[in-house]
This record gives sequence, C-alpha cells and structure tokens, in this order.
Amino acid sequence: MRAPHVLLLCVLGAALLSSVLCNNALGPSACCFRFYKGDRPKARISSYQLTDPRCLKKAVVFTTKRSRDICVHPKLLWVQRIVKQLDKESL
Repeated sequence: MRAPHVLLLCVLGAALLSSVLCNNALGPSACCFRFYKGDRPKARISSYQLTDPRCLKKAVVFTTKRSRDICVHPKLLWVQRIVKQLDKESL
C-alpha cells in the first residue's frame, strides 16, 4: 500500500518540475542588470536594440563596431541622441 503512494508522489513531483523548467525556457533571451557608466562616441556604435519588456530593467543595448554589447540607461541624453541618429541612418 505504501509503494503506490511513493510512486504517485514521484510522478507528481516530476510533472511539476518539468512544467517549471519548460516555463523558464520561454523567458527573455538577454536582460541588463548593470548599466555602463560614462558615454560612448557615436562613431564606435554600429546598432542598438531595446531589452525585452519582460526584463526587470528597461535598457538600450548598444553594439559596438567591435561586436561588443553595452547596456545603457535609456533616459540618458547621450543615449537618446545616439538612438535618434541611428534611426535616421536606417531610414
């Protein structure tokens, strides 16, 4: 009588664990947890993207011409200026 209860408990535990692991796979691919301090000249930046809305912190991710990603705060004036310039260039 005890063995079926243990087996049922193991099956339920495995089902719960698999559903949790599957839900974590659907999260954002990259989030920023620390912001770059200072500013970068626009000449060194090739592109940008915004972080996923599911991330805790909103950020702009600049990609440099050397393929390095830099997380910056989106409300900084120099960041907004570079984003506008990159948008104009892409039109």
